[in-house]
Amino acid sequence: MPRVAVIGSCITRDVWPIVGEAAPQDLLYVSRTSLASLFAAPLRDVSLSEDLPPELAAFPHRSMVADLHKTALAALVEYRPTHVIFDFIDERLDLLAAQGTIVTHSWELDVSGYLGQPAFEGSRDIPRTHAAADVIWRQGLDQMAAFLRMTPLASAVPILHEAQWATHYLDETGEAQAFGDVEIFTGKPASIGDYNTVLARHQTAFAAAVPHAVRISAPPALHLADSRHRWGLSPFHYVEAYYRDIWERLQALGV
Repeated sequence: MPRVAVIGSCITRDVWPIVGEAAPQDLLYVSRTSLASLFAAPLRDVSLSEDLPPELAAFPHRSMVADLHKTALAALVEYRPTHVIFDFIDERLDLLAAQGTIVTHSWELDVSGYLGQPAFEGSRDIPRTHAAADVIWRQGLDQMAAFLRMTPLASAVPILHEAQWATHYLDETGEAQAFGDVEIFTGKPASIGDYNTVLARHQTAFAAAVPHAVRISAPPALHLADSRHRWGLSPFHYVEAYYRDIWERLQALGV
């Protein structure tokens, strides 16, 4: 039986439930992080709260804490997956330089209240579309390539799930519409073209650094968002046919 790890976002995790198929029995999901953040030092002295905002569910909170404490890599090694699927949709999130390390500036971190703690005093946001973020990310990519070679993950099949933000979506009547203004999350506007440029650059760089990775992608026509998606309208919440296509590709790889 496959043991599947996903280092990425809901575009991969949601493949199985959206197409109505059972997910792999063993699946480790690492999200709300970045290659730039995974290999950074842990952020010390963050007091975890038991009194979290009601909109911040347990799993997203754990994912955010794992990014702060840098526990995902040890979990991956212990898990010993047969397949590791990467997608870079969460690489839209800005980076945050704090106390000599890098963390991911997710919505979860924003609403958690942790940013008001002394550990984040003097922190600096690094927008993902800026050159500095790309430099830090490429350092993380080099470390990930070495990590895949030099740990038990060397026996796993790396899979790169390549995606782009949709420029159009299906409205409630099934008619195609062009996206107007979009946000990373509330209060953080985004340009679809800018983030697609970042995605394309990251995907090309990853394929060069991990040349044995299997690259999968849905046809461009299926990069179409759906206003009826289970998580609501977003440029990376696609029509069901997108997930079906990716599921079939993963099936062919033994996932």
